[in-house]
Amino acid sequence: MLTILGFAMIATFLVLIMLKKMSPIAALVLIPALFCVAVGQGAKLGDYVIDGVGNLAPTAAMLMFAIVYFGVMIDVGLFDPIVRGILRFCKADPMRIVVGTAVLAAIVSLDGDGSTTFMITVSAMYPLYKRLKMSLVVMTGVAATANGVMNTLPWGGPTARAATALKLDAGDIFVPMIPALGVGLVAVLLLAVVLGRRERKRLGMLTLDEALATDTAAEPETVLVGAGGGSDRIRKNSGGSGTGTGAGGDAAEHPATDKGADKGTDTDEDEGFKGLDPNRATLRPKLYWFNAGLTIALLTAMIMELMPIPVLFLLGAALALTVNFPHMPDQRARIAAHADNVLNVSGMVFAAAVFTGVLSGTGMVQHMADWLVGAIPDGMGPHMAIVTGILSIPLTYFMSNDGFYFGVVPVLAEAGAAHGVSPLEIARASLVGQPLHMSSPLVPAVYVLVGMAKVEFGDHTRFTVKWAALTSLVVLCAGLLFGII
Repeated sequence: MLTILGFAMIATFLVLIMLKKMSPIAALVLIPALFCVAVGQGAKLGDYVIDGVGNLAPTAAMLMFAIVYFGVMIDVGLFDPIVRGILRFCKADPMRIVVGTAVLAAIVSLDGDGSTTFMITVSAMYPLYKRLKMSLVVMTGVAATANGVMNTLPWGGPTARAATALKLDAGDIFVPMIPALGVGLVAVLLLAVVLGRRERKRLGMLTLDEALATDTAAEPETVLVGAGGGSDRIRKNSGGSGTGTGAGGDAAEHPATDKGADKGTDTDEDEGFKGLDPNRATLRPKLYWFNAGLTIALLTAMIMELMPIPVLFLLGAALALTVNFPHMPDQRARIAAHADNVLNVSGMVFAAAVFTGVLSGTGMVQHMADWLVGAIPDGMGPHMAIVTGILSIPLTYFMSNDGFYFGVVPVLAEAGAAHGVSPLEIARASLVGQPLHMSSPLVPAVYVLVGMAKVEFGDHTRFTVKWAALTSLVVLCAGLLFGII
């Protein structure tokens, strides 16, 4: 009976959040509470939740202060020179532009928020793609895949969810995965080179002057005028909405028909292609090297495991706020600017305490694992990590990260434990599908990406899925090669 109720609870949770009948936070709390009562253990619900909260508090703290830290770094301009440098590197060479897109998306993904990454990347690169008549789905596909690899950072979401669901330390999951994820990033860069060379062959080598000479009319342009977390604002000039990449089987391989041109004819790359507002009040140019050094030191300490990750980001966020914004009103404003992101993420983690607490406390997960162990052929049991990695590719595409990590991964981990497979291996393998996950229709950030790039979601999907799935398989093979999975 507990096996049936366990699967019924997970299925109910998945269906309701996939159909958007409930928010993930509400579903994580209410559904397990109801099933806890259904199995006759409602009196113990409080104990299950308190135990879960105690286990998840370090993960919630890490996410809270990591979001604040990287939000502040974007606010003060740490990434602005990187954006300008990439744009100078790109010039008007299609291959360089595609590679620059991948590099920029990967770097900005350090903040752990996909929406912010896509806003900055598209704002910086969109004018170049439009003026050179490049395929916009190349930009969205490369950006989404690069962000998917970087989304495995401990503060990005999936690693924290895996750590939460299996009651593991996020650093123990992530740090050994760095070589495999590094190979995944190299694969994305190689993909960018291949796609860029294809665009170069189709368009030829142009200069910005030549590209601008063909522009005869103005077109509305999307510009990022704010930076960081909740303070991001998008300004769109009135006018037509633009086109996607067209229809037809090969629509994703060609740029949109462009009857207009981007607004303005400034040929100065530095001045014409800035995605972040260069005059925002939060910039701290005199503190640039301090902020860069602090970030490098923070990431180095994390990789070397000098201190627990939550403590590192707590100290880093406090130091960054104090040095960059010494006045209390300014500090409060920066914290308020990122409060929405912090509340949403940390709220999800604490809500998950109910789901994981009930699943474990009632014994559901153990009964489900026993059933799953019996269903898996004996020859596959010792390879549950590989099975998890393969399953993560389609499952994280067709369901949310919440559903996969809180509903499926614990069951796979219990099944693997029966065959001597470490939960850490299961957790690492569960990250493999993230490059594809970031193009899932269940990911809100992907709509920011295609909306700002004026690409039809169907065109983006047709173009990106095959490349993102290939990248996921590369990460899995690298993990096996290095003995990580």
